[in-house]
Amino acid sequence: MAHTLLSSLPIRNFARVPVPCKVPFALVTPRSGTVPFSVQCMHASKISSSPEISRRSSNYQAPIWQYDYIQSLRSEYVGETCTRQINMLREQVRMVLHKVVDPLEQLELIEILQRLGLSYHFEAEIERILDGVYNNDHGGDTWKAENLYATALKFRLQRQHGYSVSQEVFNSFKDERGSFKACLCEDTKGMLSLYEASFFLIEGENILEEARDFSTKHLEEYVKQNKEKNLAAIVNHSLELPLHWRMLRLEARWFIDIYRHNQDVNPILLEFAELDFNIVQAAHQADLKQVSTWWKSTGLAENLSFARDRQVENIFWTVGIIFQPQFGYCRRMLTRVLALITTIDDVYDVYGTLDELELFTDVVERWDINAMDQLPDYMKICFLALHNSVNEMALDIVKEQRFHIIEYLKKAWVGLCRSYLLEAKWYYNRYTPSLQEYIENAWISISGPTVLVHAYFFVTNPITKEALDGLKECPNIIRWSSTILRLADDLGTSTDELKRGDVPKATQCYMNETGASEEDACEYIKYLISATWKKMNEDRVASSPFSQIFIEIALNLARTAQCMYQHGDGYGAGNRETKDRVFDSNGETLQVQGGMVGFVAAIAALNFDRSVQWRLLAGSFVFGGLGFVAYAGKVFEIGFDSFEWGFWV
Repeated sequence: MAHTLLSSLPIRNFARVPVPCKVPFALVTPRSGTVPFSVQCMHASKISSSPEISRRSSNYQAPIWQYDYIQSLRSEYVGETCTRQINMLREQVRMVLHKVVDPLEQLELIEILQRLGLSYHFEAEIERILDGVYNNDHGGDTWKAENLYATALKFRLQRQHGYSVSQEVFNSFKDERGSFKACLCEDTKGMLSLYEASFFLIEGENILEEARDFSTKHLEEYVKQNKEKNLAAIVNHSLELPLHWRMLRLEARWFIDIYRHNQDVNPILLEFAELDFNIVQAAHQADLKQVSTWWKSTGLAENLSFARDRQVENIFWTVGIIFQPQFGYCRRMLTRVLALITTIDDVYDVYGTLDELELFTDVVERWDINAMDQLPDYMKICFLALHNSVNEMALDIVKEQRFHIIEYLKKAWVGLCRSYLLEAKWYYNRYTPSLQEYIENAWISISGPTVLVHAYFFVTNPITKEALDGLKECPNIIRWSSTILRLADDLGTSTDELKRGDVPKATQCYMNETGASEEDACEYIKYLISATWKKMNEDRVASSPFSQIFIEIALNLARTAQCMYQHGDGYGAGNRETKDRVFDSNGETLQVQGGMVGFVAAIAALNFDRSVQWRLLAGSFVFGGLGFVAYAGKVFEIGFDSFEWGFWV
């Protein structure tokens, strides 16, 4: 239970997307003897609210990117020419991997491949190299003796890939008093490597705790002195959020720009990274177009005007969770799941009365179309969309693997709706729970378990009985990922949600319980996030019935959450920094150098000339200066203050 997190920590006294269906769902009839469920049809009318019922207002902004525009997106990075070119570059890099024999050069090459977003092409080669380095540990590592940078890089890469490495490797960098040597402060590269390595710690690893504090202090001093502009930018980037906590695709987008200006840049690696990014982005654009078509067919955005319509943002989440092009089905299905979650979340948080919400929860628990008659019209639309979509997903798995998974998916949705209902009761009763009581429910209501249970079935083949048994009890890797998602969400969105009349969030619960100030409460929530990462670091390498790709998906959900909410509410209310990031990962082809006119105009594939891109956009992501964007040969000022989270041109 989530209480195990809080019960082990001191309470410090510091002084959601819509769903109605105007266009009926297509009827899906399972083959005889396969799945005991069906997809139902109905014609839904737009919502109408009885005048005597007082309902809250969400004030969500309309989506900027419309269906016709999304469907018009085209990319030049598709077809046989791109395939031949990427295959040629891949083989050239593979040859380099086989030729490099120096251990430190091997590790540095792996590090560059990871940060450029290319490592998924070379998993076997990377495993071979790391096995060799690990197996030679006992032969004397003279290449890293007294080299803090090399020691920390080796430690981080090995822990990242599941090798057992002791924190005591850093004892050689301590003085006779047991403190890290003061002379290390002159080695900025080594200090940065130590800082990044320290975030792979687990509970009880005090040496790594000391390493984090020590390196953070001196790196902050380095940034203040600003001796080398480029290195200072990299250090500041890491201090904002460590590499281990960052969304992989955005980090690749950022690092490609940094690597381009590296004096030791390998032109083959750079060309490979740019081309691969654009090819993968083209796959994400295709995902967006398919999901947009599905969303339009549901009629939900048209019929449930109170709920958020955020399909591009949902794609951003799924790209963060699993970006590799071969997992397009998983991304598309998870985007549907996120759309349904957001809509139903808005039903519970914004529109529904308590009586209506109890009825809706009951119908979800029964998972019976015939029980739908008791619901008001707008809830019928929600339930029908949920029922049909989930049943269709389950049918896909039956066709492919002959596994009946509907009960597992249903259980996830029932748990989510029950958690929503509990929060609604807290709101209507004006009840503020303790922080522990809140988190015991909130790690479920944030929808992490629902997303991850679906993700397991979308990426796993074959499905195993051992993993299914593990899903029944909700494994720790799901719990900790969802807890980080919840806490990051609360830090970024609680003010906006309280204005809409939502239940108190983690910060408010802690303030109410301890009398702490809002600033101190936020610091404590950040402390809980860090503590939860320690638990997740331990569970990610523990014995598990789950595949490595699923475990990485769980980690990536937490990473994407910290990206989305790092500068406030990147989903509901929006802010300049998050908008820049969303724009950056899906939008423009790689020649674009920044901006949240990024995730989407990138998906929008605005083709900037490289020199123009850099002049207009590069500063935004690296140095925080985005104010304008070029589109159709013109320059437009971006108005961030008044727009909802979306994409601005």
